[in-house]
Amino acid sequence: MTRNGFEVVASVADVQEHVPLGVTRSNGDRVCLIRRGKLITAVQDICTHQEFAMSAGDVLSDGTIQCAWHGAKFDCATGEVRQVPATEPLPVYEVMIDDGRILVGGLRPRTDRGFEPSVAEAAE
Repeated sequence: MTRNGFEVVASVADVQEHVPLGVTRSNGDRVCLIRRGKLITAVQDICTHQEFAMSAGDVLSDGTIQCAWHGAKFDCATGEVRQVPATEPLPVYEVMIDDGRILVGGLRPRTDRGFEPSVAEAAE
């Protein structure tokens, strides 16, 4: 289901805290959903270093997600590179929550170090 460019990709209950969840949008985009407390973000599920699935990585207590292949770290909200070997930020998607469902929209605008953040707050 799409609405104003957003589409339902999962339910809030599907996303466990600090456990990334990979989903695929109807257009083929691979998205990684991240939950930290009540906050949910959506980033590209492909590491910018060597195209490994970010959803296979770890969400760390410092607010980053780490690629399981070579250890690149990215800010969960902005996609900013926090640890090499990656040099390009991880694209961030618009995200919202409606009635317990997570909806993902288009990519957020690029900034000088990453992308404008998009964070949705879950009621549960």
